[in-house]
Amino acid sequence: MKVYLIGAGPGDPGLLTIKGKDILEKADVVVYDYLANDTLLGYARPDAERIYVGKVAGNHALPQDGINKLIIEKAKEGKIVARLKGGDPYIFGRGGEEAEELLDAGVPFEEVPGISSTIAGPAYAGIPLTHRSFSSSVTLITGHENPDKPGSVHNWKALAASANTLVFVMGMKNLPDIARNLIEAGLSPDTPAALVHWGTTAKHRSLAATLGTLHEEGVRQGFTNPSVIIVGKVVTLRDRLNWFEQKPLLGRSVVVTRAREQASGLAAQLADLGAEVIQFPTIDIKPLEDYSSVDAAVRNLGAYDWLIFTSANGVKCFWERLEAQGLDARALYGLQVAAIGPATAQAVRTHGIAPDFVPEAYIAESVAEGLIGLGMDGKKVLLPRAREAREVLPEELRKAGAQVDVLPVYETVPAAAHRDEVLQRLEAGTLDAVTFGSSSTVDNFFAQIPADTIRNQPEEKRVKFASIGPVTTKTLAKYGFACDIQPEDFTISALVKALTAHYEKQGA
Repeated sequence: MKVYLIGAGPGDPGLLTIKGKDILEKADVVVYDYLANDTLLGYARPDAERIYVGKVAGNHALPQDGINKLIIEKAKEGKIVARLKGGDPYIFGRGGEEAEELLDAGVPFEEVPGISSTIAGPAYAGIPLTHRSFSSSVTLITGHENPDKPGSVHNWKALAASANTLVFVMGMKNLPDIARNLIEAGLSPDTPAALVHWGTTAKHRSLAATLGTLHEEGVRQGFTNPSVIIVGKVVTLRDRLNWFEQKPLLGRSVVVTRAREQASGLAAQLADLGAEVIQFPTIDIKPLEDYSSVDAAVRNLGAYDWLIFTSANGVKCFWERLEAQGLDARALYGLQVAAIGPATAQAVRTHGIAPDFVPEAYIAESVAEGLIGLGMDGKKVLLPRAREAREVLPEELRKAGAQVDVLPVYETVPAAAHRDEVLQRLEAGTLDAVTFGSSSTVDNFFAQIPADTIRNQPEEKRVKFASIGPVTTKTLAKYGFACDIQPEDFTISALVKALTAHYEKQGA
């Protein structure tokens, strides 16, 4: 048994430490807070128990005493417990209290430091907390206490006279009192000051003002918790160094509807551009119940002239059965291999095979035209793919004289994760775009989300639809919707570029 008090970082999942990730991957139980990014839960084992104990103002899923008792109980069951806390456990995170409780209960523990929002939020907003020209020290202060109460732990005169950088956390409610106390203690009202809201996340935004005007500006611009308050001359660097807020999709919320196995690449590209990504896998990849036909085809590969892969999933599932037969890439000797799309081609290359044909366009009609140009008459073709898929490619190849064996190697089934979140946000008008990577994702999306939910949205808040290509766009039209964004090249990278260009044009 053991408990790890892990700092989840300030919100950007990329800021989790490698050690924190390694522990999450082996933990039996993950106990997590409100401020811990949901993406991090994806590192946990599928069978790991996940327990939410988050605390939002006025709404505690579990009080601190209950959290302490929970992690002790789970550890004493002989389990490895990952206690995932936003930021750093020991910086205003009550991690020290949890560590003491564990020690008293005889439970071994480790603290895994995380990047604190007190440091990361300002850094993403272009505010270095120390700078040779402005500040040589930093003071981290809780803003949660009532500054007027007798016996305040804060020495306001010392803070005002320090000439260093002051960083307040959990202080939005008390911001007027914080500013008043500092000014009364001698700090100029003209001292540069800033707010950073949800620092490092897709909701990140900041404002710079002065100590005397910060509260008024914050109210006017709708700043609330969680926000970090920074006071000091280093704030003057924000306009020059504010790199994160230049990302073209920052503040945009984008739904990714691809299967779980395919979504990570698209989600990562969008997140890197600043978008808030809501993964809504409308389809799951499911193994076949019976692989006898696949295994028979694998043993008979020598009878074929062409092996055509239409997806990375097809490559993965086919290769698993190849290896199950004790075979490797040598079994493809004499075969010509086609890969439809760059992701599929890359999946083939990982197995040491350079595709003989990768089409310039990735819709079935164009693929068929390219293959027919290479001579299909009399050729035997094996086409590993999903059980349910468009018939255009095999039909066109057969018309050209090829003998085509369609080989289902996996199934796609509807998924239902995050339906309620997506539905609520559509109804609230807080989603910017939904991406579709195939016709099946469109069908499965509307199988879970009523089309009228979108039709009833006010035009100015209506979600935009981004489609990977004309076939998917045609399926979207079947539900009565036009496509707002479609790339010229029918690839995921091109879809991301088209989405980015759309919002850049709008002045995102």
